[in-house]
Amino acid sequence: MSLRYIVLPLIAWAIAQGTKVVLDSLRHRRLYLRGLAEMGGMPSSHTAMVAALTTTIGRFNGISNAFFAIALIFSFVVMYDAAGVRRAAGRQAVILNRLVDDLFAQRGVREEGLRELLGHTPFEVFVGAGLGIAVGLLVPA
Repeated sequence: MSLRYIVLPLIAWAIAQGTKVVLDSLRHRRLYLRGLAEMGGMPSSHTAMVAALTTTIGRFNGISNAFFAIALIFSFVVMYDAAGVRRAAGRQAVILNRLVDDLFAQRGVREEGLRELLGHTPFEVFVGAGLGIAVGLLVPA
């Protein structure tokens, strides 16, 4: 087995994570490494990784290969989860946090809130997919 199927997706993931550090640091006006452990943000590193894997399989094995079809379906599931399911869970967390704030404001108690940034915007997923495809096509293997 060639390591390209592991190395190229990891390169895409590392570029996405590095991009998050740069963008988060610019936004916070200081080095911000916490984003490496947080979900969400620009670009989607999960999407970049699966897009690079799918592209690498298509590039070296052809798009009529069963492995390409499996990877493509897997990529769609990951992208749907990133932009759909986890984003919806984040919206629900916002509402629940407001309810908890209102409830405990009457008693003067503050409970720990739920994480509200769980998923990605469609644009963040799109950029992650573009990054993964670019790595899968352009990086020599």
